[in-house]
Amino acid sequence: MLTIVALLPGCATAPLVQGASLSSYDGLKPSDGKITRSRLHVSKEQVAAAKTINIASTAFPSAAAPTLSNEQRALVANAVNRALCISLSDRFKVVEPSVPADLTVHAAITRATETNEVAAGISVVASIGTKFVDAGVPIPTPRIPIGLGELSIEAEALDRANRQQAAMVWGRGAQAFFSSARVSKAGDAYELAGAFGDDFATLLNKGVSPFDGTGIDLPTWQKVNSNLGLAPKYAACDAYGRSPGVAGLVGGKLGFPPEWTDDGPNGTTRP
Repeated sequence: MLTIVALLPGCATAPLVQGASLSSYDGLKPSDGKITRSRLHVSKEQVAAAKTINIASTAFPSAAAPTLSNEQRALVANAVNRALCISLSDRFKVVEPSVPADLTVHAAITRATETNEVAAGISVVASIGTKFVDAGVPIPTPRIPIGLGELSIEAEALDRANRQQAAMVWGRGAQAFFSSARVSKAGDAYELAGAFGDDFATLLNKGVSPFDGTGIDLPTWQKVNSNLGLAPKYAACDAYGRSPGVAGLVGGKLGFPPEWTDDGPNGTTRP
């Protein structure tokens, strides 16, 4: 099986799928990372002058992922909002969507392909079965690079006069070596939603492309605490529910569907 894996590509393709949700697509320039494709622009001085920010609900039309259920699409969209809210809290004061702010973020998922549940399940079993050799050394076990999911999103930040101050069209695919295998059609889209939230927040927090430079930013304590399922820095982020925390991390390693570990936004009723 390892021989077959070595001959197959190690990540899903990540096409940039432009939608029609941004107020303008003018001025977007390519800015790719090692595993991410993007086109973006940011007005650095105007963004740096902003102090408050709110986040509109991420749009995820059924046409962007017709094979995912309504519950799965809602979970992925909420994961985008939660990741944005937590990461933007590092620099901005995040307020409720109904409260006027210096910047308002709008995001829309334009394409999400499903994760192959059978391949993901085999990858989970293989990973658990070969976790350690006799010497007790962890063995990195890649996923079977078949049916890896991908996600494409576009987002913008508008000022109080509804002028676009930052925008990004973003695409990334799951990777055989670094993405967790979850036995769910929404497994990869869910994980990639968090990656997008971090990247777009970096664009606004720093006013530069998240793919520029080689430095490594350590997460702030508020971000660590929020990702562990503790209370977020700002109450506005609680609308998206608490992060699954340790249960989510363990569930991800065991291949549990995110539907099992993430309760979604506050005020929702799980089936």
